[in-house]
Amino acid sequence: MANNTTGLTRIIKAAGYSWKGYRAAWKNEAAFRQEAVAAVVAIAIACWLDVDAITRVLLIGSVLLVMIVEILNSAIEAVVDRIGPEFHELSGRAKDMGSGAVLLSIITALITWGTLLWQHLR
Repeated sequence: MANNTTGLTRIIKAAGYSWKGYRAAWKNEAAFRQEAVAAVVAIAIACWLDVDAITRVLLIGSVLLVMIVEILNSAIEAVVDRIGPEFHELSGRAKDMGSGAVLLSIITALITWGTLLWQHLR
């Protein structure tokens, strides 16, 4: 079914769907809650540090990347779980690949923070 909503109404509806997705992730995903708390702390630290704007953007952006990937991973898991509870190799592979993406985003954030803070504190 095509959605004929356009303009400001479409933007408002899209924002509502996004908010609904954030609430679902918070309610149903422990990893999302843990990473969200860590993100708030990390963003507060990034804002508190005496660093240039580019460094601050990279610090905050790397943390937001983790949150983006976690939400996508949660979406993959929800779709796989919707299909059925029985084990299937492809379902397991999809969940494992989503989890791998989260791990890579966390490693990327840690490397970014480590590199930038090392440069700043030297």
